[in-house]
Amino acid sequence: MTATGPQFITSAGNALLKDLRRLAQDSTAYRKQGRVWLEGDHLCRAALARRVVPALAVFSQSLWEEAGHQWPDLGTRTVVMADALFASLSGLESPGRMGFVLDLPGTVQLQPEAPSLILDRLQDAGNVGAILRCAAAFGFPQVLAMKGTAALWSPKVLRAGMGAHFGLHLVEGLETAALDALRVPIVATSSHAGEWLHQAVLPWPCAWALGHEGQGLGDDIASRAGVAVRIVQPGGEESLNVAAAAAICLHASAAARAG
Repeated sequence: MTATGPQFITSAGNALLKDLRRLAQDSTAYRKQGRVWLEGDHLCRAALARRVVPALAVFSQSLWEEAGHQWPDLGTRTVVMADALFASLSGLESPGRMGFVLDLPGTVQLQPEAPSLILDRLQDAGNVGAILRCAAAFGFPQVLAMKGTAALWSPKVLRAGMGAHFGLHLVEGLETAALDALRVPIVATSSHAGEWLHQAVLPWPCAWALGHEGQGLGDDIASRAGVAVRIVQPGGEESLNVAAAAAICLHASAAARAG
C-alpha cells in the first residue's frame, strides 16, 4: 500500500501494538489517543467508500500474503504483524485479520436545522450502533449523544454501526442545555404516553429523542418536546427494544415525508 513497503512487527512488546490493543479493547481509549480503530474488511471498505483515508493500515501476516495486493495504494503507513499478535490486539472472538486507524474528527458543532436523533443516556453499544444505522438509512444525518450515552466511536458501537458512522454528523458528550440551539422540533418517544405514532402528524424536519433502555427519556429532554408519541403494541409487551423503536419511528418519519 506504500511505496516503501510495510513495517513488520514481530515483538509482543512493541509500543504500537500496545497502543492498538488499547484502541481495540478500551471503549474510551479513542478519546485519549484522538484515534479510532476499525477492524475487519467490511468496516474498512465502508470507510474508503466514504473517502475516509486511514492514518494507518494493519494486516495480519496471512492476510497480507494472501490479499495485500488487492488493497488500493492510499499512501498510508502499513503495518504487518504475525497472526498471533493481531489476535492479541483484537477485541473480537474471531479477529478480523486487518484494521484501520483513523484520526478522530475534531470538534464537531451541533447543526441547528438538521434532521436529528437525540440519544439520552443509552447504554448498550449494540443498540447505539443499530440506531446509527437507522439514522443513516432513514435520512437523519445528525446524531446528538447526551452525556452518559455509550461512546459513539468505541469499537463495539463501530461494529454494530456497520459503516453508518461515515455518513453521519456525530456530536457526543452533550449537556441538555445544548439542545436549546436546535431549530427543529423535538419529538419525544414513550412506552406509555403521547399520541399513537400511526395517528400522529409528524413534523419535518425534526429531532427524535430516544431514552435510556430502562428509565426512558429524561424529563429535562421530554419537557423540550413539542410532540410525544408511542407505538401501538397489540401483543401486550411492556415496551420495545430501543433500537427496534427507533427503526419504527424513523421509518414513520421517512414515510410521511415521502407521502
